[in-house]
Amino acid sequence: MSGWRMLFYKEILRFWKVGFQTVAAPVITSMLYLLIFGHVLEDHVKVYDRISYTTFLVPGLVMMSVLQNAFANSSSSLVQSKIMGSLVFQLLTPLSHLAWFVAYVGSSVVRGLAVGLGVLAGSFYFATPQFAAPLWILVFALLGATLLASLGIIAGLWADKFDQMASFQNFIIVPMTFLSGVFYSVGSLPPFWKAVSLFNPFFYMIDGFRHGFFGQSDASPWLSLAIVGSACLCVSLLALHLLRIGYKIRT
Repeated sequence: MSGWRMLFYKEILRFWKVGFQTVAAPVITSMLYLLIFGHVLEDHVKVYDRISYTTFLVPGLVMMSVLQNAFANSSSSLVQSKIMGSLVFQLLTPLSHLAWFVAYVGSSVVRGLAVGLGVLAGSFYFATPQFAAPLWILVFALLGATLLASLGIIAGLWADKFDQMASFQNFIIVPMTFLSGVFYSVGSLPPFWKAVSLFNPFFYMIDGFRHGFFGQSDASPWLSLAIVGSACLCVSLLALHLLRIGYKIRT
């Protein structure tokens, strides 16, 4: 058990040593989103009854930060280790693929939640978030962070250089996150685009997480929980399998 704890500790130190870049910078970026969109659209967009647009933005930005940073942590760690050649030293250890998975996913969840809490704390300056169902907030935050951390492992194993990892993030993660209802309610979209949004798993992460704040959502929270939970399980099992067979890290 001490092996995975040491790898977990090493991964925590890896992003914490440059905390201004890995934690503070994403928080500042989200605050800029909140400042600009909240200021411009506050009086022009109405989403839920008795909820201002700025308040509506907060859960979406918090969850978006959690997801993007959980993915970035595990994927960048693996790619960096492969490029620098330091991954071979981990291969020499008796750590199992499960220990690798727990350490990488665990540290990524910590980073994602740290950034999310920072965004939530900063949002109190602009709006006072509601907490209608805190348990839903916690469940979707953990499931979402675990799902994206596992996806980051897959991307990190697949990518051989930073350009490939960046393309995965820029062309898959970021578009799916931005089109998941972070800045708008999917219920306000035309029928065609609303139907398209329902095929985006990121929508259910954002929507279920938002339900925990307001007690309102565009889809049933139980449906969101089932979809996110199933996706998390499938992606985690795939990441575990790739680690077990040493995909692109063993010759």
